[in-house]
Amino acid sequence: MKPLHDKVVIVTGAAHGIGRGIAEAVAAAGARIVLADLDEATGQEAVRSFVNEGREALFFGGDLTDEETCGALIKKTVADFGRIDGLVNNVGAFPRGTLEETTGEFFDRVMAINLKPALFCCKHTIPVMKSNGGGAIVNIGSGNAYGGSPNLLAYSISKGGLLTLTRNLAHAYALENIRINLLNPGWVLTEKELEVQVAEGRDQAQLEERAKHRMLGRFQTPEDAGQTTVFLLSDAASQVTSQVVNLGG
Repeated sequence: MKPLHDKVVIVTGAAHGIGRGIAEAVAAAGARIVLADLDEATGQEAVRSFVNEGREALFFGGDLTDEETCGALIKKTVADFGRIDGLVNNVGAFPRGTLEETTGEFFDRVMAINLKPALFCCKHTIPVMKSNGGGAIVNIGSGNAYGGSPNLLAYSISKGGLLTLTRNLAHAYALENIRINLLNPGWVLTEKELEVQVAEGRDQAQLEERAKHRMLGRFQTPEDAGQTTVFLLSDAASQVTSQVVNLGG
């Protein structure tokens, strides 16, 4: 039996990068999956590939910084699949900016993208999980929550907020059999991250050399995040909650 056989799982920010890797792993583990993203074309393409492989999947497009859109995502999932067993809050952005470069507008936008979707998706999902007898939520965080680079100030603060959200809700809903954990994926060279690194003057050869000097000898991948997320969503992790899982290598 696959570890997520017949479970219904939502993955937000699922069209690209880490979210896409998580969605692929969750689907391969047997879940019926809802992919949520602003990028409808890529998200629909992912759904078609899953369906062609015999998996049950659907796409939901919308801006999850809006609470009503989060509520609509949850209602759509329940209407189509009847329940929700897992939620992966992966929506996020990592624009660079030092303290001196951080304007009020910039700060508010980073907070909105990196915190509101997780907050409101949890708000609308948890009542459904309570009615089903429990569930599991994985929030995708970052090691930057513990300090972070000077040019990732707003991002780092937002990920610290996500850590607090995780532990607060994990304690609040533990007796409802709802487990909530934080996964820090490490340094993943997604397409967007690679673009940022190149813009900051680091070419592919330099990055490959840096990877060799990391403790386990490489950068992390979306697949790494996907496999660990499957574990945290599965019954094998039935006694794991309010934890931070670091995949930093």
